[in-house]
Amino acid sequence: MKKIITSLLATLGLTTACGQQNFDHADVHAFSELKEELNVVVLDVRTAAEFAEGHIEGAINIDQGQDDFMAKAKAALPLSKTIAVYCRSGRRSSRAAGMLAAEGYRCVNLNGGIMAWEKAGMGVTTDTYEIDVFKTKSGKTVKFHALVHASIRMEYDGLEIEIDPVTKLGNKTIDYTTMPKADYLFVTHEHGDHFDKEAIKLLSNEKTHLVMNGRCVDMYGAGETMKNGDKIQLTDDFSIEAVPAYNITEGRTQFHPKGRDNGYILTIDGLRIYIAGDTEDIPEMEAIKDIDIAFLPCNQPYTMTTEQLIRAAKTIKPKVLFPYHYGQTDVSTIPSMLQSEGVEVRIRHYE
Repeated sequence: MKKIITSLLATLGLTTACGQQNFDHADVHAFSELKEELNVVVLDVRTAAEFAEGHIEGAINIDQGQDDFMAKAKAALPLSKTIAVYCRSGRRSSRAAGMLAAEGYRCVNLNGGIMAWEKAGMGVTTDTYEIDVFKTKSGKTVKFHALVHASIRMEYDGLEIEIDPVTKLGNKTIDYTTMPKADYLFVTHEHGDHFDKEAIKLLSNEKTHLVMNGRCVDMYGAGETMKNGDKIQLTDDFSIEAVPAYNITEGRTQFHPKGRDNGYILTIDGLRIYIAGDTEDIPEMEAIKDIDIAFLPCNQPYTMTTEQLIRAAKTIKPKVLFPYHYGQTDVSTIPSMLQSEGVEVRIRHYE
């Protein structure tokens, strides 16, 4: 097995670290190829200010210089993934790679850091939203941008897809004027952290297919209504199904009454994505099958507690789970609680 791994590293242009180091190094070319692999997470360990100035697309940012670096890393990084680490010059990322490797992570450090990356003419982005990339059944790419709270931007095969876009939440503002118009825009329900008329107008043109629950269509004065159980075939390889989303705990049912709001299951070229909206772990989740990616809310008392989310994940059994809509709820324990279930948990900064 060691010979096979060594051969693979040589093929990619990687070198095995020497001395006391327990991780690998890659030049720019090898790092560029490595980051396109599905089993790899790209980690930028510079400060948030450095990250905002320009970073490798798709990277997540955890500052190696902060005392809680390892706690954040363990919450965000699956042990099953290879961690491709970089910083400005390679020094901080070497320290981070060593720390992660000591905890059982397989790490590859970018020689020369982002300075070498840019010197080689490789592109960077100033988009600070975290991006996750998945492949469909036929090998096409779906990109997920974590915008804020419950707002998600998706890109697929030239299509722009927006879920519950809002322009402002708390101190965070989303500038939708910098983003392409939406081909498809879906809204789960009328609460202000999901339904925003201004955001819909900014993202819409004459080609935008707007789909919402009945209350939102009435309030906006346009759009196609979907109710629980409805299905729409949008294109040859893209369909949407509206599923129930509601509260069941006594004293909470007024927040999201049964039958009013939607969750959505998107099937994109065979990739099944469950966006739960505002819900608790309702009995109807038993019928939700074969989910590749699930977005489950976790902000008590309005949606689920962490315990309810764990139960929901065990019921649905998605391959990848994104806790979202989590506000001030501590979701850092969720990955370890689902590790034995074979569910990969990715925590992104939606807030």
